[in-house]
Amino acid sequence: MAEYLVLIYQDERRVGDIGASTAVMQGHQDFMTNNESALRGGNALEHTHTATSIRPDGAGGFVVTDGPFAETKEQLGGYYLIEAADLDEAIARAEQIPMPEGGVEVRPIHVFG
Repeated sequence: MAEYLVLIYQDERRVGDIGASTAVMQGHQDFMTNNESALRGGNALEHTHTATSIRPDGAGGFVVTDGPFAETKEQLGGYYLIEAADLDEAIARAEQIPMPEGGVEVRPIHVFG
């Protein structure tokens, strides 16, 4: 079994309309219940205005700025860490995540060793 990170993207300007809706919240509860054996973790993230980005300054130090790493139309709003036999299974599980707008990205976890 391998682990996959499922990143949930959405337009956070619409979260008040969509993300907090009873149907979407119930959808996440259903996803967690239906995939309990495969879930290894997950959380929602605060809006991008709460983000802090840290980048090397090229002189051995760092530049710390308010805001997300990248400005995009859709923002990373949360994630699930799942276990699956292969990418096909991970995709099948990810397709169950409620996403009335936006979408999800499935990425395998790289194990060092």
